[in-house]
Amino acid sequence: MTSVKYIGMDVHKEAISIALMNGAGKLLMESIIETKAGTILQFFAGLRGDLRVTFEEGTWAAWLYDLLKAHVTEIVVCNPRKNALLKDGSKSDRIDARKLADLLRGNYLKPVYHGEHGLRMLKELSRTYLAISKDLVRVMNRLKALYRGWGIACSGRSVYAASYREAWLKKPGVRLRAEYFYQQLDTLLRLRREVRRNLLIESRKHSATKMLSQIPTIGPIRSAHLVALIQTPHRFRTKRQLWAYSGLAVETHDSAQFRYVDGQLFRSRKPQQLRGLNEDHNHDLKNIFKGAAQKATVGAGPFREFYERLLAKGIKPSMARLTVARKIAAITLAVWKKGVRFDPEQLKLQAA
Repeated sequence: MTSVKYIGMDVHKEAISIALMNGAGKLLMESIIETKAGTILQFFAGLRGDLRVTFEEGTWAAWLYDLLKAHVTEIVVCNPRKNALLKDGSKSDRIDARKLADLLRGNYLKPVYHGEHGLRMLKELSRTYLAISKDLVRVMNRLKALYRGWGIACSGRSVYAASYREAWLKKPGVRLRAEYFYQQLDTLLRLRREVRRNLLIESRKHSATKMLSQIPTIGPIRSAHLVALIQTPHRFRTKRQLWAYSGLAVETHDSAQFRYVDGQLFRSRKPQQLRGLNEDHNHDLKNIFKGAAQKATVGAGPFREFYERLLAKGIKPSMARLTVARKIAAITLAVWKKGVRFDPEQLKLQAA
């Protein structure tokens, strides 16, 4: 049989449940195989025709995508947050695999981007740096919480400095726990410096990082993260798609948009209801653009001038910072797509 086959895979640590359907939705095969590369490739080698595969984004997704992309016609790594059908009714590995195959057949899946080659090392270093940075913030917060718990004021950053450490350790009641927290802090600081150095070395192998680092407030570290997270600018047709992916898109809700008056159809004039920024987004990418915007509003440069012009128009500071973040994202996409240097003229208000 050489017809199109839709294959849903419910992937787990030990085994994968597979369901195979034809274009009419008829279940042709069900199977359970071991989660090993050789077993998976052997299974697909026995199939013929136009093979279209789907599985959910998760721990195994990147490895499975790289393993199968040369052996099937299409792979859709789908967003599990969008698969509401999987939550309906009874649930099992076999049922989930069937539902995934059926959703793929109907083109109802929301894909998660996988595809650029040569970025694996940069992506791994970027993820490591971000994870260690988050752990470092947690330890710093624990230290201050420890001192506050004993009624000791600890504002500022001197509590973290090695030169003041002995004085802080002499505070009553905190020495035992504080010593362990300081050891953890020192270890994470050393690891972050090491990962940062390797991340910068790896980022220099990619021309896009040099181009993006010329944008004010982006710099070498943020440009390395941007290339690792976005991979290619051509996955976004417009800046608004990048805004949505970065959590910078404003969600609006509207209903009963039309009404009839004397037999004539009119559009309702009631305003759209704003519901804030979109919640389904890449949180690391949002933090990068928010951090860049925050830096732009306190330092000198073209983005500071842009921010002050927004304030002069009566825009609230929080909305002005959001506009700056959106502007930085839009310029990042334009510079990367066109392969040009940053131009301050791109900060004209009408292009915001």
